[in-house]
Parts: sequence; C-alpha cells; structure tokens
Amino acid sequence: MDAKEVSAPVAGGSFLISETAPGEVFTPEDLNEEQRLVGQTVRDFVEREIVPNLDRLEEKDWTLTRDLLRKLGELGFLGINVPAAYGGAELDQVTSLVVAEELSLGGFSVSYGTHIGIGIGPIAYFGTEAQKRKYLPKMVKGELIGAYALTEPTAGSDAMGIRTRAVLSPDRTHYLLSGTKQFISNAAFADVFNVFAKVDGDKHTCFIVERATAGFTVGDEEHKMGIRSSSTASLFLENAKVPVENVLGEIGQGHKVAFNILNVGRFKLAAGCVGAATHVIREAIGYAKERQQFGKPLAEFGLIKHKLAEMAIRTYVAESMVFRTGGLVEGTLQGLHGDPAESMRALEEYAVECAINKVYGSEVLGFAVDENVQIYGGYGFMEEYPAARAYRDARINRLFEGTNEINRLLTTGMLLRRAQRGRLDLIPAAMAVAREITEPSLSEPVDGPLAEERRLVNMVKKAALFTAGVAVQKYLDQIEHEQEVLAGIADLVIEAFAMESGLLRALRALQRDGAERAAIKIAMIRTYINDAIPRIDATARTVLAAVEEGDTLRTELAGLRRFLRYTPINTVAIRRKIADQLIAHGRYAN
Repeated sequence: MDAKEVSAPVAGGSFLISETAPGEVFTPEDLNEEQRLVGQTVRDFVEREIVPNLDRLEEKDWTLTRDLLRKLGELGFLGINVPAAYGGAELDQVTSLVVAEELSLGGFSVSYGTHIGIGIGPIAYFGTEAQKRKYLPKMVKGELIGAYALTEPTAGSDAMGIRTRAVLSPDRTHYLLSGTKQFISNAAFADVFNVFAKVDGDKHTCFIVERATAGFTVGDEEHKMGIRSSSTASLFLENAKVPVENVLGEIGQGHKVAFNILNVGRFKLAAGCVGAATHVIREAIGYAKERQQFGKPLAEFGLIKHKLAEMAIRTYVAESMVFRTGGLVEGTLQGLHGDPAESMRALEEYAVECAINKVYGSEVLGFAVDENVQIYGGYGFMEEYPAARAYRDARINRLFEGTNEINRLLTTGMLLRRAQRGRLDLIPAAMAVAREITEPSLSEPVDGPLAEERRLVNMVKKAALFTAGVAVQKYLDQIEHEQEVLAGIADLVIEAFAMESGLLRALRALQRDGAERAAIKIAMIRTYINDAIPRIDATARTVLAAVEEGDTLRTELAGLRRFLRYTPINTVAIRRKIADQLIAHGRYAN
C-alpha cells in the first residue's frame, strides 16, 4: 500500500464516538496492482493445485499437504509478513488479507493458516535473534512446518487455566515439560510446536518444542465433522526435554504471546471467511442457473433470488469491515519497515475491530453455507456435491481463535476497559447521548448522498452508547458477570461497525466511480441498513429489559424509539436487482 492510500492512525474502537469520512477508509477497490497480482496468483494456485486434490487432501495425504505448503513457500506466501532478513517476503498487512481471502478453501486453508499464523507468528513476533535465524528461514520455505499448542482437555477458552508444567532441570540447561494438549492443528506433520506451559506451576510461558524432542509424542488423528483435510490431534509431554534457549518470549509472559497471536488470527480469519463465502456464492449461482424446476431455472425464482442477494449483501459488508480494519492496521505501520514488534502493537490497538471481524465474518460464512445447502435442496445434503463439504468446513470458524461468545465478551470488555483508562471517551459520549433523548431534536438534518442511511448509522451508534451507558450505570464493576448483557452490547457495537463500514465503502465508490458504477454497492448497503434496524432495536430492548423495569424501563424504551425511527424501503425489489446482477456475472460481484 502507498502511504496516500491510508489515513492517519486512529484509536481502536473510536468508530463508536467519531465520524469517519469515506476517503479515510481502505476498501477492496483500493488494492494496488501488486496486491491484485498477488491475489490472482493465489487464485490460480488454488484452482490448479488445491481444487483437483480436495478428495486426496480429505483422505489425509500429509505428504501432499506438505508438498503444497512447500510450493506456496516457493511463491513467497509462507513468509508474507516475515522480514526479508529471515527469508520472508515482508509484504504489508493488507496483502496478507488478500492471500487469506483467496486461499480459503476447506481444511487445507487451516493447515496453511496454522503454519503462517500461529506457527511462524509467535517466533517472528517474540523470538530471539537466534530463534528467528534458526527456524524462520526453513519455515518460510516450507521445510519446517509449524503448530501451536495451547488448548488442553480442561482449558479451552480459559487459556490461563492450563495445567502443563515446566520444571527447570538441575543443571539449568533444559526445562522438563509434562502435560497434554488437545485439538492441535497440523499435529500429524508439524516439525515445530509453540507449546504453552506453567513454569513452577504458575508462570505462564511459551516454549519452542521440536517434534524429535524426547518425551514428546503425537496422539491419534481426531475424526472431525469438518475441515477433514487438516490434521487435528493431541500432544503428550512426559518430561519432554526442551533447551532453555527455546523459551519463547519471557518466563511468565506466555499470555502475551497467546493473546497477541490470537489478535493476528482473528484479523486474518475474517478475511478467509469472506473468501470462502464468495466461493460458496459462485457455486450457488452456478447450481441455481443449471437446475430446472417447474420448467425454468431455480435462478428465476424470487425466493432463490432473495437468498443469493442476501448472501452477497452480508459478504459485501463483511468484506468492507475486513479491509477497513486492514487499512487501519497498515496506516499505523507506515514507515516502521516491517518491525514485528510494531506490527504486534498495531494489531493490539485494533483488537476490538479484529474481534468484531472474527464474529461477523464467521457468522456470515455460516449463513452463506446454510443457504447454499438450501439452494441445492436434497443434493446439498449429499457428500458428492460441494455444498455439503462447504457446510461442514465452515462450522469451525465460530470456534477458532476464541469462540464467538468469548469474542463478544472481549469486544465489550475491551471497550469498557479502554473507557475506564481514558483511552476512549466512551463515558462522556454515553452521558451526552443520555441527555440528548430529552431534547426536541436528536440530530441535525443530514444532506447529500445516502443521507437517510448516514443518519441511521449515527443513530445506531447513539443507541449502542445509550444502551451500554444504562447497563454500566446499573451494574458498575459487576457488569463483567452479566454475560448476556455484555453480549447484547457487543452485538450493537458489531452492527454499528458493520453498517458504517459498508456505507463508507459505498460512499467512497460513489465519489470515485459515479452513481451508475456504484449502484450495486448502494443497493446492498441500503438493504442491509434497512434490515439491521429492527435487529438492533430488538437487541437493545432485550438489554434494557434485563437492566431496568417499570417506569424507568418505559422511559428508556421511549428514548430508544427516538433513536431508531425509520421508514422501511422496498427491499424485495432491490434484492431482485442485486440477484440479477449476481446471476449475470455468475459470481459475487459488486
């Protein structure tokens, strides 16, 4: 990306309390020639190397998996964000999103993502110079494959609750690791594992453990519902002898490695979900055009058009969110010359946006694959048709990188902590909104293109702030125990970011390309915002009713109604137009 293509750094989470101009966001249409070429190269690789081998990969041909990873290494795609000093391509974060989006087909994308993200990532970001020089050059070539071992039978979302122990040997040259790790991706064929254990029972620490380490064994392959072409197995450590120089990061600071690497994973997982959704839309369109019922193609039926259009609308919004976040991260990194530590700090700044993207993107993909099965009808339930594989492969994304429930709690929790520490002026903003509901007019009239949609986005932000303010005022420090309330607030925040991201992209397209070329984007975001308002209203009502009752509740609901007044538009006609363009192109196009 060129510096002119990104805005000045802004605070993570500030979208809730500030207005963003269309020219300040990065969109997929802003990709430069190099980024588009990278995307095309990956797309060609997927069609040439992966699609013809999907069945072999599902049969767990690990030799083939490693061979494909090596080929990606030869193309430079295993070291996208790794500094050139260690053999990496040292490309920007937006380019890494492009690759994640294009390389998003089934379990192989899990093998790839595990290797470059949580395999290479911890070493690239937290490793010593010696560790980087020992492992990274071979990992970016695909000669060594990486994995990540945090989850245990009794510790999943509770990452700090691991029981694996590490004890320093009497001669102080090794740590002896003992414990069990569960659900470890790439376990069957990985060479290098980033393993988390507690030194002396309480100091959460990460270690680089090589496969050949004495006392380290890999269990049987798990029989999974989906992503069958990826490896998942348990690891067993029985006084596994790990050299002291293989401590990754600092003793007692393993949680920093774990949580920061999860930010990276969320950042890229959402892009992969978008890519998978676009692939599913193409399959659904192709089948709907080919399959005949009652003497005409399925694609000519109104309810099928509705499904195709809605799949595309939600994918458009998710894609807008992902690349907006990529632009924010890259804007923070401009001029820092690929310093991994700075990259980690930039991703931490936008941890809220990363969590939002992960939740939204994975649920959009879940919706798309479900509708795809419905379009295929009975054939969608048969394994010889692609809809079944896409359906079962997609389900894992709502569990990966922290469940969506955990990410919802993280979204609200991070925003509240930043507000308490003065990093975000959320509390004054919420107080101002609470005062505003008693005023004759809630806002100044909005003029210009998509004026009503811009007004509604502003009102949704106010509704989110108002609802959150009521909840915080009621529960104070005890709000962390009110998970349903926190999740409801997170949904309001997620919808605000989703609506605004899609709207800003449409406005940017309108400014740059004119009304005719931007028409499909305008149609999609108008439909999305129209349909989002009732969802937002229902969520906010649920939260307020959980917090207050009686006259106080009635007063708050009256205030909420003032924020969320709108006149419905004819989304049936708009969806038909969107679907007609999709069918004409034969793929997701905007």
